[in-house]
Amino acid sequence: LPPVFPLSCAVQNYSWGKLGLDSEVAKLVASSDPLVQIHPEQPYAELWMGTHPRGDAVIWDNRIPQQTLGQWIRANPACLGEKVRDAFQGRLPFLFKVLSVKTALSIQAHPNKELAAKLHAQFPEHYPDANHKPEMAIALTPFEGLCGFRPVEEIVSFLQAVPELRALIGEVAAEQLERSGSDDPRGVSAALRVCFTRLMKSEKKFFVDQLNTLVKRVSQEAAEGKDTSASNGDLLLQLHSQYPGDIGCFTIYFLNLVRLEPGEAMFLGANEPHAYLYGDCVECMACSDNTVRAGLTPKFIDVLTLCEMLNYTPAPSSSKIFPATQSQLDPSVYLYDPPVPDFAVMRIEIPASIKLYLVSAVDSASILLVIQGTAVGTSTAAASEMTLRRGSVLFISANESISLHLSSPDGMLLFRACCLL
Repeated sequence: LPPVFPLSCAVQNYSWGKLGLDSEVAKLVASSDPLVQIHPEQPYAELWMGTHPRGDAVIWDNRIPQQTLGQWIRANPACLGEKVRDAFQGRLPFLFKVLSVKTALSIQAHPNKELAAKLHAQFPEHYPDANHKPEMAIALTPFEGLCGFRPVEEIVSFLQAVPELRALIGEVAAEQLERSGSDDPRGVSAALRVCFTRLMKSEKKFFVDQLNTLVKRVSQEAAEGKDTSASNGDLLLQLHSQYPGDIGCFTIYFLNLVRLEPGEAMFLGANEPHAYLYGDCVECMACSDNTVRAGLTPKFIDVLTLCEMLNYTPAPSSSKIFPATQSQLDPSVYLYDPPVPDFAVMRIEIPASIKLYLVSAVDSASILLVIQGTAVGTSTAAASEMTLRRGSVLFISANESISLHLSSPDGMLLFRACCLL
C-alpha cells in the first residue's frame, strides 16, 4: 500500500450532536461519500479521524482487503516518523475529530498523566486508559463553550446578584471569596476551591429547589422584558431547558463563556474545567478517553475527583483564545502549536489564485481533512491520483508530500493534524 491514502472515518451519534444535515459532521460525511444515507432525526456528533479502538478509521482502497489505520500503522511503524515512533511506542499519538454540538456537553476536565494512571488503576471501568488528554478546539462555525474559572470579581458579582447561588455555597465560603485579595493568588484559589466544591457537593433536593426558584424568577423577569444579564439569564435558561434540575446549570456563574469565531481556537490543558455548548469545530487531542465529569450529563459523575483536580486559577475569557501563527515559509499555513508534545494542527487556506499547491512533508504521520474546495492530489508515493473534495480525509506518512491540483473556483480550506517533536 502506498504511504498516502484516503480514510473512511467513524461517526459517533452521541445525543448532544446536531441532527441530520444541520450537522457539519453529517455534511462532511455525505459530501465525501455519496452512498451514505443521512437520517434527518439522527444526531451526528463526532467524526473520528485516527486509530482509537472505539473508532479506528478504515483504509479506503479497493485494491486491498479491508484494513484499519491502526492495523496498518502497527505493521508499518516507520510511517509515523522515527521521532514519533520512538516517543509514543509505535502508536499515532493523537486523535483528530470534527464535533457538531447542539446541546451542551458535560462539565468536565481531563486528568494529567499522573492522575490518569492513578484513576485507571483504581477505576478502570470509568477511566479506560492511563494517558492524559489535553485537547484543542478550532471553530468551523461560531462556537461557544465554558472554559476555566472567571475573574474573581465576576464570580463575586454573581454571588451578590443571585441569592440562590449564594444559598448553595453558604455565607462563610461566599464571604471568604469576597475578602480574598488579588495580592494573594493562593488565597484566591483556595477560596475558589471551597466555593466550587460546596456548590458541586450540595444536597440534591436543596440545589433542585434553589435552581427551580432561580429559573422561575429569571423566566419571569425575561417575560417582562427585563435585563437578566446580572443572573446570566439567557445561558441559564438555555442550559436548564437542556438539562433540567442539573447542578451544571450553576457552573455558568464560575466558568468563562468563551465565544470563538471560525478559525479561532481554545486549548484545554490538564485539569481545566470546560463544557462545549454549541457550534461546530475541529478538535485534536492526545489519544485518550479519560474524562472526569460533574454535571450536564446522564453519564457517570465523579464530583470529588473533579473538585480535587481542577486548576483554580481565575483568568478572563479572552485569555482562553489560543493564537495561531502564520508560517514564515508558507503564507497559506497557520499553525496551532499547543504546549504539549502529542499534537499540533495546521489550518491551510489556499487562495483561489493558486492552482497548484504543495502539502509539504513533515517528520510525522499526519491526517489531512478537506473542509472546502476540490482538488486532485498526486504524490510520488501514491500509485494513483486521489480526488479530494469536502469531507475527504487523507493519511500522509512521515516525510511524504502531496501536490494538489485545485479545481474549485474559490480556493481550499484544509486542516492537518500532526506531531511536531
